[in-house]
Amino acid sequence: MPIGLVIMRWDIKVSTEILAKYPEELIISDETLMQIYAAHEYTGEPGMISLLVGPLNIASYYTGREKPLYIILLLNLDEDADTYEGGLSDISRVIFQNYEDNVYLDMIPFLFQRLSTYPHLNEEQSLAVTYSDNINRLIINRLREEGVITKSELKIWLKDTYREGFFDVDAILMELIKKEIIKETSVKGMPSELIFLINDLFMIRRPPTLLLKNPAERGLPERFTEEYNVAVRKFFQKYRPAEEDNLKILDEVIADPQVYEILKLLRIAVVTKNILEKLRKKGVDDIDSGLKTLWDNQMIHVFQDSKGHEYYTLLTDFHSSLIYPKYMLNTIISQYSVKSKANSVLIEYLNVLDDNYRSTKLKSKIAEKE
Repeated sequence: MPIGLVIMRWDIKVSTEILAKYPEELIISDETLMQIYAAHEYTGEPGMISLLVGPLNIASYYTGREKPLYIILLLNLDEDADTYEGGLSDISRVIFQNYEDNVYLDMIPFLFQRLSTYPHLNEEQSLAVTYSDNINRLIINRLREEGVITKSELKIWLKDTYREGFFDVDAILMELIKKEIIKETSVKGMPSELIFLINDLFMIRRPPTLLLKNPAERGLPERFTEEYNVAVRKFFQKYRPAEEDNLKILDEVIADPQVYEILKLLRIAVVTKNILEKLRKKGVDDIDSGLKTLWDNQMIHVFQDSKGHEYYTLLTDFHSSLIYPKYMLNTIISQYSVKSKANSVLIEYLNVLDDNYRSTKLKSKIAEKE
């Protein structure tokens, strides 16, 4: 678990200046801040460095000379700083998007919590963090249209398209490669590396099937069983998948560690407030706020008996996963027909997709045996 978070900038008049820190009682010396500044100056490039300064294990992210900020994460000595690089890149963009009028300052505790859980995110949370990021979504949507693009062209296009603040293209692409959404490959005769879409993201609401099989066994009083079924059926009769709805759930529910803990419990049981209170041991400090978020996103239903006891049930669950982009075969055929991509590029893309398909099938077989 990280120790704390510091947001610093360099000012010629006052040297290093702390803009925010969490927790407030966190202490970091001016000498340490100068060492961090000097280490970034030595590399001269935006991005993350890791260093040990006395008893401190530090991961520091520099946003570049255009808008220079240093986002410093203090870690325990046994933690691997490199596992936080993607998370630091992620929150750096959140800070820039909320930099005007110091709006980001109120977000620091939440950002620290989000960053602390980053190396331990499951696949669902990891995909949520990825797709809720504007730049990641721009890249994925562009590749959904074309399938493949040169890295140099992608960089130029992103700089022209995204004007909300700093971003490190190489760090972003590296995270997408790690998550097996894209692949980077060189092809002879091309001016730069090629970026291929190898897996797409599939997101949709779905009924809470585990609970619906036998709500009474999961904690719902028998007299509410039929009403529960009706409520779920009524929701899905009107439900139409929408990008805006998906993004709201990803950002407010799946990517929020506290709300996600409540969702995980509601996926397997119908619970009372007393049971929910036990989640405080897992770091859920504001249960009422988490329930309100789920309610506002139409994800829970509440039943109340004659004694005033409330039973919290999942009205709709959410599914997100990587899927093989079979539709890309039609895109490749179309590009071949109109000669919009070089044949060597399209052949390489077919090879990449074939390799990915075989790998996916192999993983599925192994998972079935387990």
